Amino acid sequence: MAYESNLVLKQIIHLYNQISNLESLKPSKNVDTLFGQLVSTCLPTDTNIDVTAIHDEKVRDARSHLIKLCGEAEGYLEEHFSTILGSFEDNPLNHLHIFPYYNNYLKLGKLEFDLLSHHTTHVPTKVAFIGSGPMPLTSIVLAKFHLSNTTIHNFDIDSKANKLASSLVSRDPDLSKRMIFHTTDVLNAKEGLDQYDVVFLAALVGMDKESKVKAIEHLEKYMAPGAVLMLRSAHGLRAFLYPIVDSSDLKGFEVLTIYHPSDDVVNSVVIARKLGGSNGVRGSQIGRCVVMPCNCSKVHATMNNFGMKKNLIEEFSAIE
Repeated sequence: MAYESNLVLKQIIHLYNQISNLESLKPSKNVDTLFGQLVSTCLPTDTNIDVTAIHDEKVRDARSHLIKLCGEAEGYLEEHFSTILGSFEDNPLNHLHIFPYYNNYLKLGKLEFDLLSHHTTHVPTKVAFIGSGPMPLTSIVLAKFHLSNTTIHNFDIDSKANKLASSLVSRDPDLSKRMIFHTTDVLNAKEGLDQYDVVFLAALVGMDKESKVKAIEHLEKYMAPGAVLMLRSAHGLRAFLYPIVDSSDLKGFEVLTIYHPSDDVVNSVVIARKLGGSNGVRGSQIGRCVVMPCNCSKVHATMNNFGMKKNLIEEFSAIE
């Protein structure tokens, strides 16, 4: 498909050209406006454009570069607001609403917890989040509203990001005890990864296919058999904002669910189980977190109650 013949692709390339010519991607009126327009352009789900099937080299190169620009801009945005929140004299977590995408994180956190609950019988006691960044909102939302007794270990390669993130929870009497921060490259994290019931891999860890797969392969090597891996992906035009994770990228894992939101939650959610565990009738037990065999009728019925059935894709092997 030639992008000139499609108005949406033409608009995305137009915005890409403007964004790539910015002197800085740090928060400003111009930066916020351009990225806001980009997200609005990529959100609609009624388009039949398959981004992976686009052969126009200009569009493919633009998408690859745009994902990296979006990741860089997101990092600056989180750093900016984490610094502001950390300057409050009282508990910074009381002011999370000032972050412009806080409501999206609330929705995404609830979505991921609900999807995870369909495949587990017990709340995980120990969770790892790889690529938590300067504003670990997913960890915070999960810890505050969904995993009230779970310890969450946050991993990030950037010491400055971890310092800002740690400052956000340091004055919270609960989360300061249950959120722990580690400064390391995910590829250097080996010993200890088998202690986690659930491992989250952030969308911004691995901004291209090769590095994303490399991170997944590393986790597959060191995670405990039967543990759950939760990843962020993208679908449709949203793949101009974030990398796509395919089932084929998850060698050594059984894909339990791929869910594509149709609202303003940008990321798709992928849930997979590390293979190699001793699978009984009730699933594989890792600590207190039990991974359940996929019950499609139950999952589809429940998701349909939330108006989500049409977006849920089950990809699974028989677990008997």
